[in-house]
Amino acid sequence: MRYSQLRAFHHVALHGGFSRAARALNISQPSVSDQVRQLEQRNDVLLFTREARQVRMTDAGEALFRLTSEMFEVEERISALFDEGRAALSGHLRIMADSAMHITDAVRRFREASPDVFVTIRTGNTADLLRRLRNYEAEIGVVGNLISARDLDSIDLGRTPILALVAKGYLPQGNRKLKFRDLVRHPLIYREIGSRTRAQVEEEAVRLKLALTPSIEVEGREAMREVVASGAGIGFISEAEFGHDRRLKAIPFEDVDIGMSESLVTLSARRDVPLIRGFVKAVQKSLACVRN
Repeated sequence: MRYSQLRAFHHVALHGGFSRAARALNISQPSVSDQVRQLEQRNDVLLFTREARQVRMTDAGEALFRLTSEMFEVEERISALFDEGRAALSGHLRIMADSAMHITDAVRRFREASPDVFVTIRTGNTADLLRRLRNYEAEIGVVGNLISARDLDSIDLGRTPILALVAKGYLPQGNRKLKFRDLVRHPLIYREIGSRTRAQVEEEAVRLKLALTPSIEVEGREAMREVVASGAGIGFISEAEFGHDRRLKAIPFEDVDIGMSESLVTLSARRDVPLIRGFVKAVQKSLACVRN
């Protein structure tokens, strides 16, 4: 196989189409198509399914894309190593977070130090986040609870309690705390399976031998907040994620101590990527300021 064939394949996979890949590579679309076709024919494998104007990777294509992502990232790191005159970072830093609240100060510090870097922050649950990290679809992850895995580096961002989330006026006036055991009397609003907040609540219920059953299940934090704001029942949220919403109240539990230990995670194999190193440095500075 040739470098040009792998490069053409990588850009089609990266940009989601042959025309967009051709524009990114500054070559003609027929040339891109020919390079990919030769790669498939020489290796007797189908990398893309072509349906009308849509192009989708096959399982073999997805496996190859993970490898070419590593390959071209290493190429960029080699280029950066030899380019001694390049002091400022540039490029695209992709962050996946269960909540952006935990890294806002670090993002600010990072952007001040590296104004040429474009940063995107997307939200998702832990399972989705780890999948994207391992597929090279994100550089940084922020997850609930500490994760120990051989392929990951992690930094403890601290612990915040999990609170009951209710609409203002849902509970009798003056209720500033709630007993966890009293949750059985209320309709409960859970996030999707895979949410660490949900898992913590369910684990505590098992420990106390409480039969808690959700009345409503929603996908995503924002959807949960909207359902709770309607007065439909009680949801759950980390204190750090509560933010400012005049429709809602966050109520601590008086008889249990459950919380979320947030951590920043990156792939160990990518720890030398300049963008990742730069952001980790910003996180460490942010944590040092909080602790001091």
